[in-house]
Amino acid sequence: MASEEVITVLVTGAAGQIAYSLLLPIAKGDVFGRDKPVKLVLLDITPMMAVLNGVVMELTDCALPLLREVVATDDESVAFKDVDVALLVGAMPRREGMERKDLLAANVKIFKSQGLALDKFAKKTVKVVVVGNPANTNCFVCAKFAPSIPRENFSCLTRLDQSRAQAQIAARVEGVAAQDVSRVVIWGNHSSTQYPDVRHAVISKDGQQIGVQDAVKDDSWLKNEFIKTVQTRGAAVIKARKLSSAMSAANAICDHMRDWWHGTPEGKWVSMGVSSSGAYGIEPELIYSFPVTIDKGRNWKIVEGLPIDDFSRDKMDKTMKELQEERSTALETVKD
Repeated sequence: MASEEVITVLVTGAAGQIAYSLLLPIAKGDVFGRDKPVKLVLLDITPMMAVLNGVVMELTDCALPLLREVVATDDESVAFKDVDVALLVGAMPRREGMERKDLLAANVKIFKSQGLALDKFAKKTVKVVVVGNPANTNCFVCAKFAPSIPRENFSCLTRLDQSRAQAQIAARVEGVAAQDVSRVVIWGNHSSTQYPDVRHAVISKDGQQIGVQDAVKDDSWLKNEFIKTVQTRGAAVIKARKLSSAMSAANAICDHMRDWWHGTPEGKWVSMGVSSSGAYGIEPELIYSFPVTIDKGRNWKIVEGLPIDDFSRDKMDKTMKELQEERSTALETVKD
């Protein structure tokens, strides 16, 4: 029997591609639990409301036992009211010929507005996942304009990058599936400067744990082609599909939120963009991807004390520098 407490989940950009792959697993219980009823609040811009109403019709037609209510709106005051979880997917997409800084300028204004709405209307316990790019900096802006909500309640998505890295390793080692690869770390920005790090990663095979470097036996590949493949995978999908990686992004959002809600398995960690504590020499309060563990109380903690070599230090500092530059641009934009 389903419990009486209903979890209110906001999804922005709800008429878009990622949301289309995201809403069904949330409504079926794949994220919060098969005994946890949910209310979905779907936000999009006014011109997309007709499309969004079609999405609501489909959700209704699924006749899902856990889905208690669906609200479709273009009004932030309605959308953010008393939400338990905010999945901020909607953002202006990067168009051909658009510089990253132009995308940043357009999107930080959206996330300033959503930060203000979170601050005013959402529960103070709300868990916020920023997906819209540039995700780390949008998350920084969103948290800045929601000062009444604890900073640790904000995160951005780098789980897709982690999944991509695990899949690349699994494809390289015979007889290994992606779920057999653990402790991969994504450091830094969800951009082409991110650093997928396998120096601490292990593969579970035949009842044993083997270091990824020992299993792959190709340091040149790990330091070059592997890193570049993970960093540019999103662009490769767009080139092949002529559309962005919506299905895999939706799956990663579910993985990210499920682990945040229920906790990480003992001995495992996941990558999340979170507010830096100063660990690993990363400037405090930057939203930077770290390895984290999450307890049953939904509190994440950065995994500290991992040895960092010169190769890793250089990569980690480069992605931090990019985040510092993005933050400066964002703060100039939201000042106006």
